Amino acid sequence: MRQLKMDPMAKTGTTTQGLRAAIERSGYYPALVAEAVEAAVGGEPIASYLVHQETTFDANEVRRHVTVLVLTDNRFIVSHTDEQNADTSSPTPYATTSTESVKLGRISSVVVSRVVANPESYTPGTLPREVVLTIGWGAVARIDLEPAACGDPNCDADHGYTGNSTADDLSLRVSEAGDGPDTVRQTLAFAQALSEATAATGR
Repeated sequence: MRQLKMDPMAKTGTTTQGLRAAIERSGYYPALVAEAVEAAVGGEPIASYLVHQETTFDANEVRRHVTVLVLTDNRFIVSHTDEQNADTSSPTPYATTSTESVKLGRISSVVVSRVVANPESYTPGTLPREVVLTIGWGAVARIDLEPAACGDPNCDADHGYTGNSTADDLSLRVSEAGDGPDTVRQTLAFAQALSEATAATGR
């Protein structure tokens, strides 16, 4: 895969055509988002990236959220930007942007869930209707507990609880209907690149 190098001063070339162009196409505070992502990436070459914008409806308010995922040779970088309406803490609308940099060796799981229509007639290479990308690196874990039981249906003893701990640091859902086929395709490409990079790091 061709590598793209970010240059904060670049106006033309692969930087504008690649990650920065994708950020600008999202139309979501591109200057703010690009600056935060570029600062996190630094001078590292970019192996793969994904820009995803999501619109949510909260009561009578419409809120937008953009997630930018970047893969370099050594790190996985995730950036979130949210907009907020004026509230008691601010008389004007404002946006919050955050970035997290994760060493590839810390990534414990890359889960790709695909939803396909008419599976009985599925043809390899057909784009899924929906893709959910879940990435875990140990910052957030979800624990699902339920009462434990033994094999005796007449037993009424307390066997405590049993459950599963699942790494769930990032979950991103894209659909062909809502986001377009290109975004679904890019999500699959990014997931494959990240999976391959983490596998290489573990060797």
